[in-house]
Amino acid sequence: MNDATAQIGVQFGKQALTAGQAYLDSHFVRLLPLAHLKHSFNVSNSYVVNKIRLVLFPWRHRPWSRTVERNESTGVAEGWKPPRDDINCPDLYIPVMALVTYILLSGVAAGKAGTFDPRILGQSASRAFGILLLEFVCIRLGCYLLGIGEEGTVVDLVSYEGYKFVGVIVALVAGLVGASGWSFWLVFAYVVLANFFFQLRSLRHLVLPDPSLSPLDHVVDPSASSSSGTGTGHSSPTSHAQRARRIQFLFVIAAAQGLSMGILVRV
Repeated sequence: MNDATAQIGVQFGKQALTAGQAYLDSHFVRLLPLAHLKHSFNVSNSYVVNKIRLVLFPWRHRPWSRTVERNESTGVAEGWKPPRDDINCPDLYIPVMALVTYILLSGVAAGKAGTFDPRILGQSASRAFGILLLEFVCIRLGCYLLGIGEEGTVVDLVSYEGYKFVGVIVALVAGLVGASGWSFWLVFAYVVLANFFFQLRSLRHLVLPDPSLSPLDHVVDPSASSSSGTGTGHSSPTSHAQRARRIQFLFVIAAAQGLSMGILVRV
């Protein structure tokens, strides 16, 4: 009797442990899509150089659509190609490195002006993260109100937000090497316009997804397709009014990046 009771208790405990682990795994993947994070850091040296060049000189780049990765044997679409194989794929490596560089440059600029204080680094980091968070919340809210859905994942949105730090760094370096007055603002105006154009073309596939260019089974990880929003599927057709509102939203997103850059460049 005692052995039977013990076996029942052990079996019940195993079932409870399995159920709890499955629950935690599903919710953890939803909050932090590790497979998508790994996908976003899959870069190469040539990709980084070419991507930075694209962010700063986006005017003649063609095409802007992302590339679908297909199974070599079956030809079935398995998702988007990683950044190292597709320059149009958003990554997190450049935004993260650009953010760190921006924080360090803010300290260098303060040192050159003779006003350096270790707290400046913390203030710059807080300002940058605050702007990123505010932009992210506004973009996600706009996507929800416009019914854009889950074509754009959390990781992709953060990636596109972070590319503006590349232009901010260029403006800060120009100021450090002697550009001042109209010459500094000329450089700043250029990087703002370049980022505006880059955001318009890059975010278009998130705001106005083309079903013919989206893999039906686009998942970076099978377990993340329903929980982390990495699946795209085919989008339902949008009306003319919906399309017009989404285009306006796209312009607002791109223009807001310029305002953020104006705040960030004042170190």
